[in-house]
Amino acid sequence: MRFVLYRRKIVAYLLAVDDERDIVELISRFAEHEGHTIDTADNGKEAVRLCSENDYDLIILDIMMPEMDGFTACKEIRKQKQTPIIMLSALGTEYDKLMGFELGIDDYVVKPFSPRELMARVKAVLARHTEGKPKQEIVIQGLRMDTLSHEVFVDGVKTELTAKEYELLVYLIQNKGIALTRENILNNVWGYDYCGDDRTVDWQIKLLRGKLGPYRKCIVTLRGTGYRFDEKA
Repeated sequence: MRFVLYRRKIVAYLLAVDDERDIVELISRFAEHEGHTIDTADNGKEAVRLCSENDYDLIILDIMMPEMDGFTACKEIRKQKQTPIIMLSALGTEYDKLMGFELGIDDYVVKPFSPRELMARVKAVLARHTEGKPKQEIVIQGLRMDTLSHEVFVDGVKTELTAKEYELLVYLIQNKGIALTRENILNNVWGYDYCGDDRTVDWQIKLLRGKLGPYRKCIVTLRGTGYRFDEKA
């Protein structure tokens, strides 16, 4: 698992769509190496469905696919979202490129391609779309926290945390790998003048874990002490 601040490195939630499994696996490997979280699909119809369910930062979309081609998928995605799209295809004619740009894509990469170049283009497109939009996020695989809007997403799905649950999660992550006593947590999240006891921390941890899906295991209980946030748990 990774803990990444956007101010240091742009990481994102990507969707790669291609009916060639080896290409999808290649893109996924290089994207994950860059710290990105990535979903995959092998046809345009599945891509449209995934886009309706998740908030991707960028889509890598092939043209020639079964069930629904990339051009049609792009049209359908654009009806609901303005997610940046890099079109990926063996069709390198001027007509195909113009068709893509008329549909609102952000870049066009012709196969065969260099995965390193593709990642560079992903980085460039993301940078363009984040200019003038100050944002800082904490990303741990599919767990994403926007520290400006205080929104939290679990595998692309927004999870509703109370203000105290959010503060608790931020405190745990900011002190990842450190054993935190219940007193530490009470003093730093609730304040030194709070009159609650250890059971308050335990109860809030239980509620928080219930909203983190598979990432609940990252909050490790230290018997007789307190808790520790462990990315590798």
